[in-house]
Amino acid sequence: MQRKLRVLVAKPGLDGHDRGAKVVAAALRDAGMEVIYTGLHQTPGQIVEAAVQEDVDVVALSILSGAHMTLFPEVLELMKQRGIGDRLLSGGGIVPPEDMETLAKLGVGRLFGPGASTRDIAQYIREWFRETHGEEAFVATAASAESWPTDAPDAAARAARGRGPAPRLAAKPRAASATRRAKARRAAKPARRAKASRKAARASRSGARAGARKRR
Repeated sequence: MQRKLRVLVAKPGLDGHDRGAKVVAAALRDAGMEVIYTGLHQTPGQIVEAAVQEDVDVVALSILSGAHMTLFPEVLELMKQRGIGDRLLSGGGIVPPEDMETLAKLGVGRLFGPGASTRDIAQYIREWFRETHGEEAFVATAASAESWPTDAPDAAARAARGRGPAPRLAAKPRAASATRRAKARRAAKPARRAKASRKAARASRSGARAGARKRR
């Protein structure tokens, strides 16, 4: 049975321009993929944590800040550490061809520059899934890749008017971490109270012994 591809679109670092990322996210959603968007200013750790929590097939980074040679390798290494190194790490932005070649040798997938067709991006992801899993992923029939306009501005206008499907926002890993910390604090309270009681008992015994020595 065919299943939907799950794609995490992420904006790492201080780059605050996410128009292109939202256009790509909406286009992939039109193609029948389930798209999760992290929002702006994410750290590599937050991105990988979201990828693990959402159990995605693809992590797509949008980087316009010029920090691609730092962010892609860091995210790739964290993915391997978290046991999802077999997932596709792809993305795009302002990346020179020579840097694309260097990142490809490290294990990063195909990267797309400004003006790339959303049709090509979706096709690449589907081909990767087929080659990796030996099966075809689900493809939407109502809004297939063949029906997309080739120019990104039209897709951007459609998304801006709210006619395209809105990708779902990723659950915030920080919220989950805060919950775990709260549980840990609650679990530690009895131990702290017991420790305080033992200290008080020792102080009481010490005071009693000192008083006994004075009476002697």
